[in-house]
Amino acid sequence: MTGKVFLVGAGPADAGLITVKGREILMQAEVVVYDSLVGEGIFALIPEKAELIDAGKHMGCHTMEQEEINNLLLEKALEGKCVVRLKGGDPFLFGRGAEELELLAERGIPFEIVPGVTSAFAVPAYQGIPVTHRNFASSVHVFTGHRKHGEPLQLDYEVLVRLSGTLVFLMGVSNLEEICGGLLEAGMEPQTAAAVLQQGTCAGQKKIISTLANLPKEVHKQGVQTPAILIIGEVCTLGNQFAWYEKLPLSGKKALVTRPKERGKTLADRLRRLGAEVLEVPTIRLERIRNNRKLWKELERLSDYQYLVFTSPTGVEIFFDEMKENKCDIRSLGQVKLAAIGAGTAKALSERGLICQLMPEIYDARHLGILLGETCRDGERILIPRAAQGNPQLIQEIEKRVRAEITEVPIYRTEYVNSFQMFDINRQFAQGLIHMAVFTSASTVRGFARAAKGLDFGLVQAVCIGVQTESAAQELGMKTVTAKRATIDSLVDACLEVEK
Repeated sequence: MTGKVFLVGAGPADAGLITVKGREILMQAEVVVYDSLVGEGIFALIPEKAELIDAGKHMGCHTMEQEEINNLLLEKALEGKCVVRLKGGDPFLFGRGAEELELLAERGIPFEIVPGVTSAFAVPAYQGIPVTHRNFASSVHVFTGHRKHGEPLQLDYEVLVRLSGTLVFLMGVSNLEEICGGLLEAGMEPQTAAAVLQQGTCAGQKKIISTLANLPKEVHKQGVQTPAILIIGEVCTLGNQFAWYEKLPLSGKKALVTRPKERGKTLADRLRRLGAEVLEVPTIRLERIRNNRKLWKELERLSDYQYLVFTSPTGVEIFFDEMKENKCDIRSLGQVKLAAIGAGTAKALSERGLICQLMPEIYDARHLGILLGETCRDGERILIPRAAQGNPQLIQEIEKRVRAEITEVPIYRTEYVNSFQMFDINRQFAQGLIHMAVFTSASTVRGFARAAKGLDFGLVQAVCIGVQTESAAQELGMKTVTAKRATIDSLVDACLEVEK
């Protein structure tokens, strides 16, 4: 059976700028062939089991030649796979998308094209520059500033000068002097506003606004990193007036979120709304224990318990999924009192129409144990369905205070995962490109340490959800900032405190 190829534009870099359709298709991909300009945050959308193939092109270095990419797409489609060819920006705007479809069309391979948000418009917008404005420019023209090796740029500067609209050059920084000089020689006014926009929509976003005559000198003076675009026209003068992205509280910061994939989205989205570039790289995976006969046995006698204790939202989800699958009537909980370690776990209960009666003021295992120990009476029965390697302090604190009958049932395991390979995390920390790593448990810290072997952990600014997480980070030598309460809201507030 022949598969299908989807040519998907990923947008300029910000993971929020991929289209809804592009996101939906990417989440169903079996093979993803991606370019170097695809934003790192986009990779969180790709299924874990998908095959990832780097086909990126860098200055002077191609991971794959174009013909190899074309043949690869054909090969994977003939295997019956759902193949996503993921390209930065829009695949039909200087993305060589049409070339990659020619072979597929010849061989009768089905394909779809999913347009992307082009950096030609999105990057100026993130820098406060409208590419058209009624008072400055009634047209916009997009060019490639890149040329094949040894060949001149295919630009007619005299025609460009007569266009009288905004000129946008993608991949034009390496030929900046030639482009500016060509326009000046063709008669464009030296005082025409011009700008170079670096790494738009990313933490490394930067703009240099000057004049056509002085821009090359300013770029040489201030320095610029690729990818960057060149924009020429009076609309550039609005860049400071309409600046908005750099005013967000976490603009310029890149945060590494280590939470499990199914749990990371809320935190990542909160940080993105505050301006951070977020890299979602889970360091642990929570795996449900299958054929859990010990749990099934306890489900049959739920009404015998006085307390049912949950230590995570994951525990709540798995427990009630097991109840449903085993056709257990929710009424079997009877008069059981529900306890939760914190607000997130209590919320997971409330979403199922259940009210938590016990929750400690400090959201950790120790204080939950203290609360239960002070609330229970001798002889009462407590059921604790939780992770296979749960914090022993919970049971220790109960037993210090009361002679209760405690049944602990492992319902999921915490497994360490390494999602770091494609991002070269060690290099990014060494170069100061990642400003904080956000940890929601001690296990995410340990998973990070396993994945980042060889990293100088003293380079890591850890933002921790609680004291146990903080302790795990400090043992590795990380610098730490810790949330005042073990909630996502407080954790986000702690991120705002980094390097204030």
